[in-house]
Amino acid sequence: MRKIILAAAAGVAALTLSACSEKTEDAAAETADSAAADASVNADAAGEAVDNAASGVATAAATGSEAATDAAAAAESDVQGESTTEAKKD
Repeated sequence: MRKIILAAAAGVAALTLSACSEKTEDAAAETADSAAADASVNADAAGEAVDNAASGVATAAATGSEAATDAAAAAESDVQGESTTEAKKD
C-alpha cells in the first residue's frame, strides 16, 4: 500500500512539475516576443533619429558655407574697395 501511495505521490509531483514547466515556457516565449517587438521599435526610432541628425547636419553645413562665402566677400570688398556683390563674382 505504501508503494502505491508513493507512486501516486511521485506521479502527482511529476505532473505538477510538468505543468509548471509549460507555464514557464509560455512566459519565456511571451517575454522573448515582447523583447523582439521592443527592439524593433527602438531600431526604428534610432533610424529616424539618425535621419533627422543627418538632415540637420546638411542644413547646418549649407548655412555655414553661405555664411563663410558672405564673410569672405565682405573681407575682399574691404581690401579691394569694391561692393560685396562684386567681390562674390570674383
